[in-house]
Amino acid sequence: MPASRTGRPPVQRTRPPRGPVARPPRDNAALRLLTRARKAWDRPLTAYYLILGGSALITVLGLVMVYSASQITALHLSLPGSFFFRKQFLAAVIGGVLLLLASRIPVKLHRALAYPILAGAVFLMALVQVPGIGMSVNGNQNWISLGGSFQIQPSEFGKLALVLWAADLLARKQDKNLLSQWKHMLVPLVPVAFLLLGLIMLGGDMGTAIILTAILFGLLWLAGAPTRLFVGVLSIAAAIGVILIKTSPNRMSRLRCIGATDPGPQDACWQAVHGIYALASGGIFGSGLGASVEKWGQLPEAHTDFIFAVTGEELGLAGTLSVLALFAALGYAGIRVAGRTEDPFVRYAAGGVTTWITAQAVINIGAVLGLLPIAGVPLPLFSYGGSALLPTMFAIGLLIAFAREDPAARAALAMRHPRFGRKRGAGGSSSGRGPRRWNTMRRRASAARSSGER
Repeated sequence: MPASRTGRPPVQRTRPPRGPVARPPRDNAALRLLTRARKAWDRPLTAYYLILGGSALITVLGLVMVYSASQITALHLSLPGSFFFRKQFLAAVIGGVLLLLASRIPVKLHRALAYPILAGAVFLMALVQVPGIGMSVNGNQNWISLGGSFQIQPSEFGKLALVLWAADLLARKQDKNLLSQWKHMLVPLVPVAFLLLGLIMLGGDMGTAIILTAILFGLLWLAGAPTRLFVGVLSIAAAIGVILIKTSPNRMSRLRCIGATDPGPQDACWQAVHGIYALASGGIFGSGLGASVEKWGQLPEAHTDFIFAVTGEELGLAGTLSVLALFAALGYAGIRVAGRTEDPFVRYAAGGVTTWITAQAVINIGAVLGLLPIAGVPLPLFSYGGSALLPTMFAIGLLIAFAREDPAARAALAMRHPRFGRKRGAGGSSSGRGPRRWNTMRRRASAARSSGER
């Protein structure tokens, strides 16, 4: 072995045996995407953006479909093709103003407005039955003429009145620990609700009465009504409903049309069957916007109660699923607002509005699909009808206001919209005020999250 220059024997270096190299585990793309979606879904402003964006998309798509579905009906009545669209657009503009006002009004003022709105709704609903003032549309005496082609349906405002008044009533009783007694839970909530139902049924509007009943049971469930009490009130309402259906040949015929595939004798199920025809002929992507065949006189109420059928014919399964997804997102956001608040009034009002919109959408779409009897209720924010659109948009403004009142959402909005100047680091900003302002925002956000919010 040759010696090294230093006279020392060379050192033999041994290499460790090569084995399989441990590689870092690869990230699962689907799991990473799911984690990001979960984090985005759990942000403080998720409910706020879902309510604002979902309601805006439903309203805009509804305006488009009203214009498409109502043209033939308007021409049959010797009216301009855009007649119903212009009226709906005007109602949407007024409803947008109401939505903005409702979203900016403090919660205390909403509670103060509950009793005047209830008194006004009861007065107008009683005024409908006065001869010469109330008018009948499609056999229902529940309209008041405002002159010209404008009418108002007071029972639509009765839904909003019941939600606000009942939310304030239950919140005050909860603050006094009275909801544990069944008489305080039922009185005066159930008698006032039955008063509104009686005024509605005097005009023969069974569909609106069903929505009001759903709101009542939703509020009782949120108030923690015992099972026996809940079942008892539900049994009484079901018995009254059966009597009202049995004593009306028109309602009995609608009940027989569930799942019908043939118009039957005297075309009793004509509307239900042609709604199915419209959906079936749409396919996956529809026949194209404006290309519906059923709206040419075959499908009654194409731009009101059965606008979902025209949507399925022109936009196909993709269009109808998009509408369902928007209503599902709106319902989830309402439930989230009601579940994450500590204010009892906000919980009851948000739950009542969510029950109202969700139940009405389910009843309308279920009737078009042939799964439920035709109740004659419009699709919220989507169907033609200013009387239904105005209180619904005000109710959406309520949900937006409640979503903004959440402490974490308020802090997040404040961080996105600083009050003074520009963000720290922008040109011309003061180096002394920037850190102080943003540290305050961080403290507000952390304080909100520490109370249970994420």
